[in-house]
This record gives sequence, C-alpha cells and structure tokens, in this order.
Amino acid sequence: MTKILNKKILITGGAGFIGSNLCEYFLVDNEVICLDNFSTGYRHNIERFLSNSKFTLVEGDIRDFKTCELAVSGVDYVLHHAALGSVPRSINDPITSNEVNVSGFLNMLTASRNANVKRFIYAASSSTYGDSEALPKREDVIGKPLSPYAVTKYVNELYADVFSKTYGIETIGLRYFNVFGRNQDPNGAYAAVIPKFVAQFLNHESPVINGDGEFSRDFTYVDNVIHMNELAMLTENPEAINTVYNTAFGERTTLNELVNTLKEFLSAYDKEIATVPIVYAQNRVGDIPHSLASIDKAKALLNYQPQFSMKEGLKEAVKWYWNNLQEKSKK
Repeated sequence: MTKILNKKILITGGAGFIGSNLCEYFLVDNEVICLDNFSTGYRHNIERFLSNSKFTLVEGDIRDFKTCELAVSGVDYVLHHAALGSVPRSINDPITSNEVNVSGFLNMLTASRNANVKRFIYAASSSTYGDSEALPKREDVIGKPLSPYAVTKYVNELYADVFSKTYGIETIGLRYFNVFGRNQDPNGAYAAVIPKFVAQFLNHESPVINGDGEFSRDFTYVDNVIHMNELAMLTENPEAINTVYNTAFGERTTLNELVNTLKEFLSAYDKEIATVPIVYAQNRVGDIPHSLASIDKAKALLNYQPQFSMKEGLKEAVKWYWNNLQEKSKK
C-alpha cells in the first residue's frame, strides 16, 4: 500500500488512546507533532517517542487559540483527535464537553486554515446517528442526537463542511465506531467497555453489562482506524474530500457475545477467568440500542479494506493487555 512519507503531521490528542497509536505509526516515516494537555491522555503513551528527533511534544490546550497556532505552524496534515469523549461525561458536564469539542475544534480548524494546512482530518463519531433506527448506518441518514457529546460531534461536521465551502480548506471526518486496542485506558469512570471488562476479568471481578446484553456495537480495532487516517491523507480524488466516512469493520456484536469472547481469549492466559460470572444492570441514559456501520462509501471512495475483524482485533488487544499487566507487575 502507498504510504505517507516525509510529511509534517500534527496529531492533537496525541497522548490519548487513538492519538498515541497514530503517533507511533506515522513517526516511522514522518515528522510528528503531538499536541496534548494530558487531561485524558497519558505521558506513558508517548514517553518512548520523546527521544526521537522527528517527534515534538506541544503541551497545551486546544481551547487556547495561540497554542493551536503554534502547533500547526509548517504542518502538512492535521489529524484532530483532541476531545472529551464519553456520553456519560457529557451528560454530567455538558459545558466543558462543549468548550473542548466545539470551541476547541473551531480553534484548530481556524488555525489550520490560517496556516494553509493541506488537509484537516478529524475524529467524528457514530453518536451522530442519534435516534435513527436505520441499520446499517449510512453517512447521509442521521437522526437527532441523544447526548450533549453527540451534539458536539455533529457540530464538528457542520463546521468542517462550512469551512470547506467558505475557505477552501480540505476536510475529512471519520465517524468512529467503538474503537478498541492497545493504549486504551481500563481505569476511570468513563473507561470504554472493552478495556474495562478486560481489567475486571484480570482481577477476577464480574463485568457489569448495562441492560440485558443484547445491545450491539460495531467494535473496531485501532489498526483499522490508523489505516483509514492514512487513506484520508493520501486520497487525491475530489469526490473523496470534504465529506465524512464511517470508520468501522462493518459487523455488529452484542455485549453478551463480546463478553463471552473476551472470557474465552483471556482464559488462555488465566484459566480461573472462565468461572467469573457476568452481572447485569440498568441501561445507561443516552445509549443507543444498536450500531452497525455501512463501510461501502469508504470502500468505494478511499479503497478502504479493514484489516482486522472484531475477533482478530480482540485477540491482539487481549495479548497487549496481558503483556502490559505482566510488565507492570515486574516494576
């Protein structure tokens, strides 16, 4: 596959889960600037890059426009991943979510336009589909948002579209569907479901499923996301630019199927995990019942072919979590 080579790439939120994976991948053949304020990202995710002469850390907040201007100076591509994720977090604190996800996004977009960045690629979200019951989810059919977080991510798409039309900056939004993989934090109140379940199993604690476990998601391994970011940078097809794409594998898995697969894979490392029971609780406010992406548009316009199925990715993720746990226990 053709690769991005010898470019200067700014990755906002570069110390976070997806951002740090993007830093690691693109640093091999490019110069990478990481902008992060470490509110949800971690220094240990990027520590090994700090001695690399092609890596620059800008510690700062996207809510500060001068910081954004500093970070985009001389940059070819922006991969914008700085945001406050999590539906529950946005319900608990809608103001901060809006400040970071909307005002911060607008700062980055404006700074990128002023710096004549070639292309602004940003993390959009499947939460934009809101109350639309249509399956699979297609990019041109959305519903009403079900959370403040979903509102902020939809506003991002609207701003990107307006900036493309008004100022001519090239933008591509990637609607992520339940991404998982290495560097994803299992701790904290807003931890994603896969690392949280893994951590609970490893501690022989019962994972808690909200609802009856029949809600389903299009779980997407992080390497598929890296692949999509690179394709979005590479494309020169005018039809493929200034639009949004579902970024997923294109299959759905229920939470019951997920937890049983996790139990199976983790039991290979620790047999006691096979006996850990599952606990069921109330549904969460703002959660959509089912999510499944159509990836036809990405296949047609970007030549996207996801490289990891949910199970293949889960096997890799479980291996990473197990090895990471062993390393921590030795320290």
